[in-house]
Amino acid sequence: MVFLIFLMLVATGLGVAIVGSVALPAHRDGKVMFTPRGAARLGLLRRRRPRTH
Repeated sequence: MVFLIFLMLVATGLGVAIVGSVALPAHRDGKVMFTPRGAARLGLLRRRRPRTH
């Protein structure tokens, strides 16, 4: 069971590393991360979120 948890953590770490190796250079180059439709949905979620502070 511990081995399975370890393998899941390794797989998650590899996934984060791969996404980071693609997303960070693109972000530094000034490329937009979201499509206009995705940005609009994100804006809706931010407006609908209740304030906690």
